[in-house]
Amino acid sequence: MNRTIMLPASLDEAVEALAVTPGAVPVAGATDLMEAVNAGRLRPAALIGLGRITELRGWRYEDGGTAVLGAGLTHARMDRPDFAALIPALADAARTAGPPQVRNVGTLGGNIATAAPAGDTLPVLAVLEATATLARAGGTREVPISHLLTGLDPLRPGELLTWVRVPLLHAPQVFLKATSRSGPARATASVALVLDPARRAVRCAVGAVAPVPLRPLEAETWVAGCIDWDARGEEGAALIDPAAAAAFGEYVAGACIPDGALDGGPEGPGAVALRLRRTVSVLARRALGRALK
Repeated sequence: MNRTIMLPASLDEAVEALAVTPGAVPVAGATDLMEAVNAGRLRPAALIGLGRITELRGWRYEDGGTAVLGAGLTHARMDRPDFAALIPALADAARTAGPPQVRNVGTLGGNIATAAPAGDTLPVLAVLEATATLARAGGTREVPISHLLTGLDPLRPGELLTWVRVPLLHAPQVFLKATSRSGPARATASVALVLDPARRAVRCAVGAVAPVPLRPLEAETWVAGCIDWDARGEEGAALIDPAAAAAFGEYVAGACIPDGALDGGPEGPGAVALRLRRTVSVLARRALGRALK
């Protein structure tokens, strides 16, 4: 199939190209897009290459304690020390996103636009309550990443994902994932967790076990009440009863993988779901423990 390929040199040109060809697909790293094309799931008639738009490949601070990340920011760039000091959980997710050849070209915006269930950055963005800036001819709008992923407020024809705004908590945050093999691989389950000591709150998101990241809100509220925010243990760690930490893992796992999913024989879907629930429980408990250190 012949495809039109457009290579805009600026953000304005890219938005204009989308306005003229609403069915065109923007492409940066193309790691997810080419997989979909090769598998026959996607047949774009036109592509808009974003590689020449340098402003989308960086990040900056914004007044009010927010980091503004370009949609073209690569996983490899997010893994650098300066970025890792800013948003550690997102750097950890980027570091495990795949082999070097994928991390060098795969982008934050591609992760969001593709919205693959196993996208490593997605639970982190959900738990940090990040928002996306969507540009189109005539203006822009801000949408919570969680609304974008769930389809509550989806990307519309002619819109281009340009920036991701992440509130900076300057508080402990953790990303952990489990895979089916050693080395860089797709997550079978992942957990992102942040503490917000100023509000005495815990936020958690579970990835890869459902089409979109899941927030176990009741478990978050419950465990926040179990933490002694004023007391400090060794090296200044906040205190929690180990039994409560273990119960939190079970609470998160049960919320994300309900009892109904466990039905079936010892080798059927129920057994797979049970193993997955145990994995999520361990990840959530470990993430909480690391965040509290």
